[in-house]
Amino acid sequence: MDLSVVAYVIYLVVSIGLTVWVARTLSRNGRVFLVDVMRGNESLAESVNHLLVVGFYLVNLGFVALHLRNGAVMEDWRVVIEELSVKLGVVLLVLGALHLVNVFVFHRIRRRGIQEREQHPPVPPQGWTTAVPTPGA
Repeated sequence: MDLSVVAYVIYLVVSIGLTVWVARTLSRNGRVFLVDVMRGNESLAESVNHLLVVGFYLVNLGFVALHLRNGAVMEDWRVVIEELSVKLGVVLLVLGALHLVNVFVFHRIRRRGIQEREQHPPVPPQGWTTAVPTPGA
């Protein structure tokens, strides 16, 4: 079997495995955070969590598929390992970047929700003033 095919198979198995593991971890551990962001609405938090996981899979697996192509000639195992390390490193960086973007967006949403909860209504009027007529009117 050609070493390029072996490299493709290893790359796909590891990349897809990492994507599934990260998505499940983020979904499981992010659920509590989403419930807080959604002000205790667990069904809404679960729906948003599921949509985020689907989007995460689509973006990451699409990137993995687009990044599959390799222009290097796979002559020996050293080249295979070098190419795989570069490709998997890029996949890990993309996974990390998407995670940081998600955390930042939800931090902003949560902060806005906390500010809305802490806002108090304006102070009620404590007295009235009488209108003074302007001279010459």
